[in-house]
Amino acid sequence: MLLNADRKVWVGRRIDRTDEAWQMPQGGIDEGEEPWATARRELQEETGIPPHLIERLADHPERLRYDLPEELQGKLWGGRWQGQEQDWFLCRFLGHDSDVDIATEHPEFDAWKWVEPSELPDLIVPFKRDLYRRLIEQFREQLARS
Repeated sequence: MLLNADRKVWVGRRIDRTDEAWQMPQGGIDEGEEPWATARRELQEETGIPPHLIERLADHPERLRYDLPEELQGKLWGGRWQGQEQDWFLCRFLGHDSDVDIATEHPEFDAWKWVEPSELPDLIVPFKRDLYRRLIEQFREQLARS
C-alpha cells in the first residue's frame, strides 16, 4: 500500500480486464526471496517506482488470503492456484508523480491514480474486497497520520 504526501493510496487499472478493476501493486515471491524484497521488486516492475523512492512505514502482522470465486478457479493462472496468500506493507512514496511509469516491460496497468483509502474496497474486484478492508483497518492509525 503506497501513500503519497496527501495520504492517498496508489492504484492501477488492470490492463487485462474489461471492467473498471483497480488494485494496488502485488505479485508473487520468487524462490528464496523475502517478502519485503518482493514488494520493492514488484512495485518497480509494475509502476516504474525505484525502491529508493519508498519508505516502509508498517507491516501487516499476518499473511492475508483471498480465494477466487468458483467460476474463475481453473481459468486464471493456468488453473494452478485457487487464490493467494499475501504479505502487505504500508509505504510512503518519496518521489513525484513523474516518477511513476506504468509503461513497463510487462505492463499490468493502463491507468493509475491516487485515491482515498476508504475508496479501495469499491475499486477492487469483489473477491478481494474483504482483504482490502482488513488492510485499511490494520493500517488505520498510520493512514491517519502518515
